[in-house]
Amino acid sequence: MGKSASYRRLDLAEREEISRSLAAWRGIREIARDLGRSPSTISREINRAWMNRYTYRAARSQRRARRNAAKRRSGKLKLDANPKLWEYVREKILIRWSPGQIASRIRKDYPDNRVMRISAEAIYCYLQVMPRGELKKELLRALRQGRKKRRKKGQPAAHVRREMEAMVGIDERPPEVGTRQTPGHWEGDLLLGKNRQSALGSLVERKTRFLLLVRLKTRKAKEVRKAFGRAIKTYPAGVKRTLTYDQGREMAEHLKFTRQTKMQVYFAHPASPWERGTNENTNGLVRQYFPKGTDFSKVTASEIRKAQDQINGRPRRCLEYMTPAEVFQQEVLR
Repeated sequence: MGKSASYRRLDLAEREEISRSLAAWRGIREIARDLGRSPSTISREINRAWMNRYTYRAARSQRRARRNAAKRRSGKLKLDANPKLWEYVREKILIRWSPGQIASRIRKDYPDNRVMRISAEAIYCYLQVMPRGELKKELLRALRQGRKKRRKKGQPAAHVRREMEAMVGIDERPPEVGTRQTPGHWEGDLLLGKNRQSALGSLVERKTRFLLLVRLKTRKAKEVRKAFGRAIKTYPAGVKRTLTYDQGREMAEHLKFTRQTKMQVYFAHPASPWERGTNENTNGLVRQYFPKGTDFSKVTASEIRKAQDQINGRPRRCLEYMTPAEVFQQEVLR
């Protein structure tokens, strides 16, 4: 049913009633009936601007509605009125920068140009109101992050300990590793592929968040040890000090790895992914490029390198919106 002449937009009182009803776990049709509105109107309201029934807030939705109304009255959105700004935003989204990263980094790239300013919320809003089409689909796909955590490996920790010689636990790791003041302390993991038959290695430097993605032929300990060693051997000793890993059997040759790289390996406690939080979070970024179910044996070296370079090229809030590549390079040159 189309809009009639008497159509009116939701007001603050209605939005507050929606918020209270959601908190009371009432259904959309029940809320719509009480307000004399269409269920589709209530559903669209709840799910606008990246909200859902758990995060919906009346005041926030009202502010968004007022901003959008003002933009409609002005006739042009900011990104429509500034092609150079839109090109910057579009280009960065397509290499998977987040709106927050874009909004903060643009201030560094254009420090004296007030016209080249935009908020993360404005970027989200613009994408929401874009006309449907391939460009909108492509941009929204680039924003998505798979946030489901990897399933832990199924072997009991005691079994893993018996297979690995002379493990050194994370409790014995030098205190300086936890401060992130000194470079050269890495975290490592494997991202498993389709049916757990293939894998991609990831190594992340804790201070700079610099990522190395390591192509693997197999998940066997010898292959992982050699591949990780090749990936890191070209870097100076100052950025190669320790590696923290989980108790996966692929690190069974950790003593040989230490002899090969001069990096001491420390093992996290079983089922404690937060002890390698930098690596776990970075793996979430990698999954944007290689979702669960990817067959890594069919992924080319150039595809892996492209993903690695784009992730290392994203500005990070924790780095004051420098990129991992920039900060790591500073450490290497010291």
